[in-house]
Amino acid sequence: MNETKIGWIGLGLMGNPMSQQLLKAGYPLTVYNRNKDKEAGLKEQGASAAATPKELLQQTDVIIVMVTDDKAIRDIFEGEDGLLNAEAVGKIIVNMSTVSPAISKEMAAKCQEIGLKYLDAPVSGSVKQAETAQLVIMVGGDGEVFETVKPMLETMGKMAVNVGQTGAGNAAKLAINTLLSFYTQGLAEAVILAKNNGIEPATLLNLLGNAAIANPYTKLKGESIISNNFKAAFSLKNIVKDLKLSRDIGLTTPLGEAALKTFEAASANFGDEDLIAIYKYLNTQRG
Repeated sequence: MNETKIGWIGLGLMGNPMSQQLLKAGYPLTVYNRNKDKEAGLKEQGASAAATPKELLQQTDVIIVMVTDDKAIRDIFEGEDGLLNAEAVGKIIVNMSTVSPAISKEMAAKCQEIGLKYLDAPVSGSVKQAETAQLVIMVGGDGEVFETVKPMLETMGKMAVNVGQTGAGNAAKLAINTLLSFYTQGLAEAVILAKNNGIEPATLLNLLGNAAIANPYTKLKGESIISNNFKAAFSLKNIVKDLKLSRDIGLTTPLGEAALKTFEAASANFGDEDLIAIYKYLNTQRG
């Protein structure tokens, strides 16, 4: 068993399977989630639970945070029982959420003031990659702190890389998700173009799968289109959130602006469905 005690905050679609990898690797794990029902499965597998983020940090050595957005980060850090109100000098907080570089820089500075260490470490990959420990993890922050937690990160992913100073991990993730939005919209538009000209989606996707531009993502999302399965692995509303964050750090390119506009419109109709549900939205715009 590993001796480092890990605390985990956020047991959503990604946080749950990611935290399970740490349990499998033998790390003592204590969890906190606002919805206590989501803690039950981890507790059955041997995890403990804390009542508040503050208590969680006091009980563990390293805290990993995996939540939705900047507001959730602010609540977890700055709330009455938040991480910044714990006396825990020298402990490490690893924020794996997809949030703005600005919130990471702000929280890292506040952590430093009270003797805590902070890394931003968002992931590339979805639920399937979380379940199979195949995530790509991009880290911003101090190199020595990164080396301390790298073995933990490598239990959850196939690759963990320090890409720069605080906020760099967040910026890298936003760049990847920006390209992801282009791929997704492009795939949807190609399938619709072919369909409108008498070519079935399955036929086109078979061609794409054997063409020079073939990639696993096209295969995965193509299967969702064919089976009409738009259950969210990564929702439309979350890609909109990420594209807005990308815009905030400088994405004003023609493709970026077009993607944000289209995904916002699709999210108004299908926001809780997977981002490939942009296909459903675009299919209604013909005429």
